[in-house]
Amino acid sequence: MHSIMITFGVPLIQEDVFVSRFLSFAATSSNNMDYAYAIFLQLPNPTIFNWNTIIRGYSKSRNPNKSISVFIDMLQVGVAPDHLTYPFLTKAASHLQEVRLGLSVHGRVVKDGFVADRFVKNSLIHFAGSFKDAMYARKLFDEMSKNLVSWNSMLDCYVKCKEVLLAREVFDLMPERDVVSWSSMIDGYVKGGDYYEALAIFKRMLGSGANANEVTMVSVLSACAHLGALEQGIKMHQYIIDKRITLTLVLRTSLVDMYAKCGAVDKALTVFRGASMRQTDVLIWNAMIGGLATHGFVHEALSMFTEMQNTGISPDEITYLCILSACAHGGLVHKAWYYFKCLSQNGMNPKTEHYACMMDALARAGKLIESYTFLAQMPVEPTASMLGALFNGCINHRNLDLAELVGKRLLELEPDHDGRYVGLSNVYAVIKRWDKARTMREAMDKRGVKKSPGWSFVEILGSTHRFIAHDKTHPQFEQIYGIMNLIVKQLTDADFEMSQYDCIFGIVDM
Repeated sequence: MHSIMITFGVPLIQEDVFVSRFLSFAATSSNNMDYAYAIFLQLPNPTIFNWNTIIRGYSKSRNPNKSISVFIDMLQVGVAPDHLTYPFLTKAASHLQEVRLGLSVHGRVVKDGFVADRFVKNSLIHFAGSFKDAMYARKLFDEMSKNLVSWNSMLDCYVKCKEVLLAREVFDLMPERDVVSWSSMIDGYVKGGDYYEALAIFKRMLGSGANANEVTMVSVLSACAHLGALEQGIKMHQYIIDKRITLTLVLRTSLVDMYAKCGAVDKALTVFRGASMRQTDVLIWNAMIGGLATHGFVHEALSMFTEMQNTGISPDEITYLCILSACAHGGLVHKAWYYFKCLSQNGMNPKTEHYACMMDALARAGKLIESYTFLAQMPVEPTASMLGALFNGCINHRNLDLAELVGKRLLELEPDHDGRYVGLSNVYAVIKRWDKARTMREAMDKRGVKKSPGWSFVEILGSTHRFIAHDKTHPQFEQIYGIMNLIVKQLTDADFEMSQYDCIFGIVDM
């Protein structure tokens, strides 16, 4: 259209509705911003709407700085900003991660008399959330006349600041909620590690009649993945299908990750293969490769890595971490060395996690001296995960002298970790150095370190239950122990006949 106007010599007039719409359309894509700006420069007297269009476009582009320079140009030609100008500037400041710039914008807001404008205030709260300044955001929030966007912005700020309790207070006080409100609260619990509560909020959301969107489902699937709640994950997948939520690449990746972490590798592969390989990215490949590696499908993981490269997707640091993990689980030391060296050859610097994986590969394979030498020659300081991998390798391959040495270093590194004392105490017990074993237990008590009991999850009829050894906190623990005793009786008594049908029905009732 622009080329036709040029061909026929049609002038651009800022008052023309067509020009405003054409400029807005050109500025909607960050790839078109320079083109939109070139059109803008041809306008003899741009209006504030035209200026705001350009400022908004650049605030979302890869070069948000340009929106600031355009704003300065606007002031220099005598065009006064309005209440729509400042939200675009705060967005630019957020993208640039420039606190001082954002505060300067706030100063201009006060100076130009827009401090009471709700649209401007909401953008400032969002800006505060970008820098995790909850106190600044709350001050703005408490002083303003609020709407739903205000409440959502404050809620989002607390979530970003990992203040889940304060986020929940705001959530509970909200006079109304939309899908953004529910999604933010669910995301807050997921990021805070409270996956049960995340799923409880999602259930409450559905009960309120609200419908989830892609953002909601990504968080919910993450909760299912961390809990290993496969049955609930399958229900979430069905919900996505029933509600016809668009299966974007991000959402598909979350599904692959959930199925892989829950052990349903076949389902993960089905979802993965449902995507056009030309429209995939490194994240979904990492989720699939990592899932295969975690569950011992070593050769399949390596084969998929090759397929990924043949598709034209370049591996990143996480990809190599997954591949090194696969090699460690499969005892493929030579391949592990090859992929570890590929990191540097492809312009990536190995991180502590890569060194830990390499240590794990060597230690699992029993190459303990080579592993210890690698540890000593690393250009980074040893971490607990690196030493822990070597320590476990020493225990498994019965090199208890080296285990003692590594165990002491672990204890120095993490003096408040109960497992470090227990591990070293067990080493001393195996070699019958009872005095040393007792000393470890005493040192643990003296420092006030308590042994945290290990717990497990089990999923029954879509509900997850957590328990520890000898646990009696479950409301149905008597039935549970009764059934367990019945199973033990079956396993140990060859003459035992199953006649307690009521116990079977008890299992179903649970």
